[in-house]
Amino acid sequence: MVASRERFKDDMKRVRVPMGEAAMRELRVGDEVLLSGTIVTARDVGHEFMVRERPPYLAQNLQYGALYHCGPVVKKDRKGWRVIAAGPSTSMRVEAFTPTVIRDYGLRAVIGKGGLGEESRRALQRHGCVYLHAVGGVAAMLAQRVKRVISVHKLRDFGAPDAFWVMEVDDFPAVVTMDSHGESIHRQVQLYSDRVARELLGL
Repeated sequence: MVASRERFKDDMKRVRVPMGEAAMRELRVGDEVLLSGTIVTARDVGHEFMVRERPPYLAQNLQYGALYHCGPVVKKDRKGWRVIAAGPSTSMRVEAFTPTVIRDYGLRAVIGKGGLGEESRRALQRHGCVYLHAVGGVAAMLAQRVKRVISVHKLRDFGAPDAFWVMEVDDFPAVVTMDSHGESIHRQVQLYSDRVARELLGL
């Protein structure tokens, strides 16, 4: 079983952030990746704040880095903060803010579930960024990929799920479903579904 797991990991592309634009543009839709490095979590409230305030502590951690749509479950003990669950949030909830966040913070990866809309797809292409789809329903397993919590911001103002958690991850698994060349699995599925629906309705 261990050997089987190792072969599975060898088939995946290893990605470390921060990362340059040229390296990120090598990733294509369908690539399975293991992401390592520093990531920052943010949800609805956080995205609005990012666009409005542009805090320097986030800009420093996000330039050429990764933003994770996630409201983690955390616990504090004598050693500090520990992540208990780290499942992805639905990315379309922050579609209105995402193109601006990608541009202003110099992102290389956005992580979440469900994909993003057309404006974000164009922003990914324009700025050399990819969308990584994280598997839902395995929040505890994904939390095991978090090696440590580096810092947390706006905890008192926003509460734990909506705070900005700066975390170091190792071999965080995800799939590229929107790349920096304008391709989107989510868009392909939508177009296919629309075509089938028209055929069934005789339109």
